[in-house]
Formats: sequence, structure tokens, C-alpha cells
Amino acid sequence: MTDKLVVFTTFGSEEDAARVVAALLEERLIACGTVLPRVRSMYRWQNRVQDQSEALALLKSDTRCWPQLERRLLELHPYQTPECLALPVRAGAAKYLAWIEAELQPPSGA
Repeated sequence: MTDKLVVFTTFGSEEDAARVVAALLEERLIACGTVLPRVRSMYRWQNRVQDQSEALALLKSDTRCWPQLERRLLELHPYQTPECLALPVRAGAAKYLAWIEAELQPPSGA
């Protein structure tokens, strides 16, 4: 098991997803955000079944960043109750995991 996480969240538009991903990257709370622009989400909300087109963001981070990442995602997200699920990364390519680690660190000299 690693300390890395993949966080799932959905947005009403690709633009909202890109805006939030960019902010989280700037704050070094994620190393990468992959935005899948058109997914279909079906869910129950306010006692009705919804069927919406959304953008899915997959955020790569770690457990150290999780508390602040969750807080900022909820602050920046336009939804009242956004999806925010962090799944542990059991294993991964060593170089990729090291890259995630390096990107979550403040730049040297900062």
C-alpha cells in the first residue's frame, strides 16, 4: 500500500473542472488532475432521480495533503454537495509515484 490517493469529483462543466484543478495544482494539493469532459451521472437528489451530463475529474494526491485538499475542493466547488471520494492507491509505477511526491512538495527555495 502507498500513501497516494486518487480523488474523484464531478462538475457541471469542463470549465468548472479545469478552474478547480488549476487552483489545486497551484496550491500543490494535487500533482495531476485528469478531466474527462463528458460523463453521464445518474443519481438521486432531493428525492428525485437525476440524469446529468457532467465532467469527471481524477485528482492525484496523497494522504498528507488530503485534509487541506478536501477543504479546498469543498470551498472551490460550485455544487452544494460535491462528490469527493478519495481512493487509496495500493500500488503503482515507482517513477510515477515518486513524481507525484515531488510535485506535492514546495519548490526548493520557497
